[in-house]
Amino acid sequence: MKLFQQLLLAPAALGLLAPVAANAAEVNINDVASYASQPAVSAIRTTQFSDVVPGDWAYTALQNLSESYGCVDNAYTQNLKSGQALTRYEAAALVNACLDGGVASADVNSDAIRLSNEFGTEMAILKGRVDGLEYKVKELSAGQFSSSTKMDGKVTFNTGYVDGAHALDTSSKAGALTTSYVLQYNVNSSFTGKDRLYTRIKGANMDDTAWESTTYGTHLSAAGDGSNALKVDKIWYEFEVMDGFKAWVGPRIENYYMLASSPSIYKPVMKQFALGGNAATYGSSTGPGLGLAWTQQKDDRSAARFAVSTNYSAVSGHHEDGGMFTDETQSKWLSKIEYGSPKWQVSLAMAQNECENRAGTQTCKNWASYYSTEDGGSQTGDTTAYALRGYWRPDNDSAIVPDVSVGYEFGTVDDDGTEDETEAFDSWMIGLMWSDVLGDGNRLGAAFGQPQKATSKVGESRATGNASSDDDAGTPFAWEIYYDYQITDGITITPSIFGASDRYDGSKGSDSQEDDHFGALVQTTFKF
Repeated sequence: MKLFQQLLLAPAALGLLAPVAANAAEVNINDVASYASQPAVSAIRTTQFSDVVPGDWAYTALQNLSESYGCVDNAYTQNLKSGQALTRYEAAALVNACLDGGVASADVNSDAIRLSNEFGTEMAILKGRVDGLEYKVKELSAGQFSSSTKMDGKVTFNTGYVDGAHALDTSSKAGALTTSYVLQYNVNSSFTGKDRLYTRIKGANMDDTAWESTTYGTHLSAAGDGSNALKVDKIWYEFEVMDGFKAWVGPRIENYYMLASSPSIYKPVMKQFALGGNAATYGSSTGPGLGLAWTQQKDDRSAARFAVSTNYSAVSGHHEDGGMFTDETQSKWLSKIEYGSPKWQVSLAMAQNECENRAGTQTCKNWASYYSTEDGGSQTGDTTAYALRGYWRPDNDSAIVPDVSVGYEFGTVDDDGTEDETEAFDSWMIGLMWSDVLGDGNRLGAAFGQPQKATSKVGESRATGNASSDDDAGTPFAWEIYYDYQITDGITITPSIFGASDRYDGSKGSDSQEDDHFGALVQTTFKF
């Protein structure tokens, strides 16, 4: 535990030092030096500080100018009408406004000329400041997004290790302490106020690590592939078709982004606990897709309502050898019906996962990475999966009563397989979150459940004698516990521990293989 404690304290210390460094960076030594070297300012006439009061010739001239030309109608002219005093700069602003309004090109009376002479210095200063400000605004606008485009970002440092799990050990993906990062930029643009163009740019260095592997459920929710290279990870356009109807279309999107609402409110560390269980129903791959959702309209935003979503994505939809709605691409059609309010929801979803059939060869998504069993081979063929989900949260954030998310899933492999291949599977999970634990903004989370496992296989006995034919190895079990400690609004440290027992990746192996693992992780997240 000493090492784990050090991992927790190190990013916390960095977070505490960051404001000190920021304050020091704000001091511009050159500006201080230039200020100190400036010559003494010449004496300023006391008349520059005197107010223009009713009864002064200037006050009367300003009233005449305003009434004669109607050049301005602001707080200063209201002061004139109500008989309130003006500062010299307020008087100068009035004269500037009248001259900019065209008085200078007309028959300028003696009052305008005399006022220009009297307040010439103040008028020049104000004019220079306004011109300079307009220039700065134009200069800044040229280098910024449009007013309808917003960008935010997130950086996550991941430091931890995974111990156990034979397959992880032999592939050098476990046992060592590693530190990696994920960088993400979210760019949102709106053109009508009821639409959104979303672009997610992502970079990471998590290749060949346990944090990017789905095999034993150690894939992080905040994971990212790539070797220090930024890329467009997601991009789509969503818009309102009519009241209650919303549509999505894009070249890089996943099915679960095209839903009326999320089926779960649990915020996981491990992706296996996302969406009430990231398995064959909601688990998907990025590709071109489109979707439509309908939400029942009610005046009371807190009232329960129905919503229906349906969407389609194709892994090779961007390539002419694959395409959309063809047999030559892996695809998923996901539909969900839900009923609930912002406080609770129940839902049922169905997904049809189609294999790629090209040149006489069938290629299917390797769902073995998403389910776990010792007695059963890889899933082969088109798959139909069903997911039941539900969640509930208390009326107020509570450190005693948690938010609760539950999920159950089952499915079948539709195509005929060979002996020992998976024929049916199921999974379940429960996620709990407590808000404001030991401080406002902090959160305690825990999840546990059975990863997707084979419940039946093709054939009644195994050809090999390495393991029993009735899956006696046991039911897989996975869990995680974490604590979000919010240092500032933009910095959060999340220590977590996690593990699994009797977990296999779907391939047939001997009983001597280690199938348990344990891990610890500290995530430091910066949001901006």
